[in-house]
Amino acid sequence: QLQLVESGGGLVQPGGSLRLSCVGSGFSLDYYPVGWFRQAPGKEREGVSCISASDGGTYYADSVKGRFIISRDNVKNTVYLQMNSLKPEDTAVYYCATLRGPLIIATMQGGNWGQGTQVTVSS
Repeated sequence: QLQLVESGGGLVQPGGSLRLSCVGSGFSLDYYPVGWFRQAPGKEREGVSCISASDGGTYYADSVKGRFIISRDNVKNTVYLQMNSLKPEDTAVYYCATLRGPLIIATMQGGNWGQGTQVTVSS
């Protein structure tokens, strides 16, 4: 059974950092492009970042560019999202998903989804 499991969320002060992990279970994640999405209360889910399977190319939403870094470790079957200089507006449930279709942040579509991890940025 294909599963994705996110971890690493929590409560952090503005300006702080968190690293989210997305572990694949039951399949090899390195064959898939993987994206991170987030959904804040009362808002639609939005794409945050994605990483290709072939050349490791990375893509970011303008709102996180320069602050977030996506990476993958194929040995650990894991994709990471390093989040730095966090802002209150980054508060959301973060989801990872395998992707299908073009790697375009605004329109990327998930296939297999994780259960999500809560990130709260507050003083």
